[in-house]
Amino acid sequence: MEIYMLPLLLLSVLVLTETWAGSHSLKYFYAVMSRPELAKPKFISVTYVDDQQVLSFDSDHESQSPAPRTPWIQPDYWERETEIFREATERYRVCLRKVSGDYNHSEGGVHTFQQLSGCEVFSNGSFSRGFVQYAYDGQDFLALDTETLRWIAGNAGALNHKLELEADQSFTKYWKGYIEEECVYWLHRYLENGKETLLGTDPPFLQVTRHTSADGEVTLQCRAQGFYPAEISLTWLRDGEEQLQETELIETRPAGDGTFQKWAAVGMLSGSEQKYTCRVQHEGLPEPVFLKWEPQSSSVGLSVGVTTALLLLLAAVIVGVVIWRKNASGREKRKGLSRRQA
Repeated sequence: MEIYMLPLLLLSVLVLTETWAGSHSLKYFYAVMSRPELAKPKFISVTYVDDQQVLSFDSDHESQSPAPRTPWIQPDYWERETEIFREATERYRVCLRKVSGDYNHSEGGVHTFQQLSGCEVFSNGSFSRGFVQYAYDGQDFLALDTETLRWIAGNAGALNHKLELEADQSFTKYWKGYIEEECVYWLHRYLENGKETLLGTDPPFLQVTRHTSADGEVTLQCRAQGFYPAEISLTWLRDGEEQLQETELIETRPAGDGTFQKWAAVGMLSGSEQKYTCRVQHEGLPEPVFLKWEPQSSSVGLSVGVTTALLLLLAAVIVGVVIWRKNASGREKRKGLSRRQA
């Protein structure tokens, strides 16, 4: 297997000047896709710092340059990133062709080759962990075990590649150096330049709602919206005990405005709602928040009362208009009769 490596920067010693709350990550997503209608496979890439997309690249874009996704990306990144992405476009097209051939897949078919790589640091900025993973046609292909520096084959088709990589350690050593040094260096730079956004927090807006299904089953839903960063814990408690097996969770989702949303639901018998409490933990909250479902009987009653009053008012207005029109019509008739008599 031929090895195509990213150019390695000369690294300088970075002196940490502050401590950041929580851990932080830098992730690179690469994907190359072939389709019969494409003259060349399409290459795309996105770069994330924590949960914020900061760069993207599309080989079909006329400029052939990365696009900034946040205002604090500095121009001095452009030359370096443009060179990397242009080189990666050709390199991953070669990788897709080689791997497709290993599986005896036609070169003009619909296929994808993907890579996820990156690193995480602790709150003091020191290296926590790194990761390198490859996938082909949506299935695990190869992954680096960063502890043993051995490659894990996702299926039989990747075994030959695993053996070649382990026979020649140069590629593995490159990735070890990259995730522990270069990746950490760039993560520090991103965090410093974007600290007002990346190191800030937005507490969640919280709400507990009650839902009844057609068969009468009651569900309480604990919703968290508008929070940043994405790390959050929603836990349902029954009489103080965690209900992990009974809780239905959705994955944290982006809200489209740089914040996130998530909910957790639990089913129960009607009448036992007050036994349940939702515990919410988030970096933007000084301490855990505990929420119960509160019946909205008073507000419902108020709404019904307001609606009734509005209907009565509307009826009175309609009656008044009818009476006024009748009186006006009577006056017009009397005026016409008086003129004829005159």
